[in-house]
Amino acid sequence: MWHDRVLPAGPEQIGFWVVLRGSVLPILVWAGVAAFAYVLYNPLVAMVLGGLFALSFVVGFGLRRRARHSVRCSVYGAVGGVLDTSMAGF
Repeated sequence: MWHDRVLPAGPEQIGFWVVLRGSVLPILVWAGVAAFAYVLYNPLVAMVLGGLFALSFVVGFGLRRRARHSVRCSVYGAVGGVLDTSMAGF
């Protein structure tokens, strides 16, 4: 009954575009804030925002690898995690 054509019987592989497709709004928000900061303030502010994104990605990737996830799973999870948690305030 649990797998009554709703859930797969086992783990399913997903593509990177599936992760990004579900994260279109956070990507647009990150890009919009970076563009706004670049135009209004300084390119340095946009670089700092990009650095925060990269730092969050590296930390998420490291935590997933430490938990013995595969490299692919770690990349997908880190991207999805950064984009998901960055939108927590919205």
